[in-house]
Formats: sequence, C-alpha cells, structure tokens
Amino acid sequence: MTKEIEKRANELRVPAESTSEELECRGFKVITFGNKILAVGYYYMGLHKPSYYAAAYTFTTDNHTCEGSLSLKALSEDFFEDDGHAFAWAMNA
Repeated sequence: MTKEIEKRANELRVPAESTSEELECRGFKVITFGNKILAVGYYYMGLHKPSYYAAAYTFTTDNHTCEGSLSLKALSEDFFEDDGHAFAWAMNA
C-alpha cells in the first residue's frame, strides 16, 4: 500500500487488513467481483455534495469466504454521488 493510500485510509477509517464480514459489520456495502472484494463507504461531505467513496481489496490467502483475509489495494481519491458510481470506480481499480 502506498503512503497516499495509507494516509487516506486513516482519514476515512478504512482498514488496511480485514475480511468482507468485518467490512460489512463496519457499515460498508460489500460485493465480490472476481478475485476482489469491493467496498463502498459513506463520509458526509455536506448537503448535496458527493459523499461516497470506494475501496478495492484482494484476498491474501486461498480462503475466499466471508472470513478470508483481505488487503487494501486501492482507495478512491474522489467522492461519488452514489454508491453505484463508487462501485463502478472500484471495479476498474
């Protein structure tokens, strides 16, 4: 993980290591997309302002269940108007 991603992850409280189960318990919307886990969070940026962000995780072991270990690989720099646009960004990350 780069220093920029690490700094942004700390600001948004996005864990660097997790599981999809833990991400869901923290309030992220989570989907599996191929060999990645995509997560979308919400950070209020003001009335009528884009407030959704996206993260892409990869599995660190062969366990690809909800309890499989994940590592953060990408985190959006921008905020999005809705969770769909955030997921679209994460699919290409």
